[in-house]
Amino acid sequence: MTLHILSTLGVAGILRDALPAATAAGFPNDAKLDPTARLVAAIEAGARGDVAILTAEAIEALTARGILAAGTRIDFCHSYVGLAVKAGAPHPDIGTEAAFLATLRAAPSLAYSRAGASGLFFAGLVERLGIAAEINAKATVIPQGFTAELAARGEVALAIQQVSELQAIPGIEVVGKLPPSCNTCAVFSGALFADAQPAARGLLDWLAARMTPAVLQAAGLETPR
Repeated sequence: MTLHILSTLGVAGILRDALPAATAAGFPNDAKLDPTARLVAAIEAGARGDVAILTAEAIEALTARGILAAGTRIDFCHSYVGLAVKAGAPHPDIGTEAAFLATLRAAPSLAYSRAGASGLFFAGLVERLGIAAEINAKATVIPQGFTAELAARGEVALAIQQVSELQAIPGIEVVGKLPPSCNTCAVFSGALFADAQPAARGLLDWLAARMTPAVLQAAGLETPR
């Protein structure tokens, strides 16, 4: 019987390779990939599956409500927000807060996501830095999906999103993580739905074992500390 996964886009790059292998290993599955905020809204509206991969905060909130099964959370990885440009384009300086601020102001255009954790963080960041009006006047704020797709097509100069989400798109180059004072760490975790099929435990453990340090690093993610 097919196991149903509801997963954040933050680990999409890994899942694209892992899920066919999971099927071959005896865990037939399908996956719905969306920003965490959209998945949480869908779950709160009644959507269910077998395995949820969301931010740790979302996992804990849904567990507290009995939607996810207590004691099943596994922290998969840490993720940071980064910046990407079209492949071959010059890499701007984002090594310090001042340099990053100057890069944002100099850029003719940029994109971030309205629903993703990185986009919500970035919207708050430019408010804190006092440049929200200036930046949003030239920003394309996508409702969901991958901002790097716009950079790859040359529609924007800069793409802001989780490094792992940027790396999932061909035709771009990741400049790097935003400087520490302008960044945040997201913990992506997996857990079982309270009414998950019995085989879901095996799939969750299989996915956790798949996320080795080498696999995480290649996807722009980091091992949980």
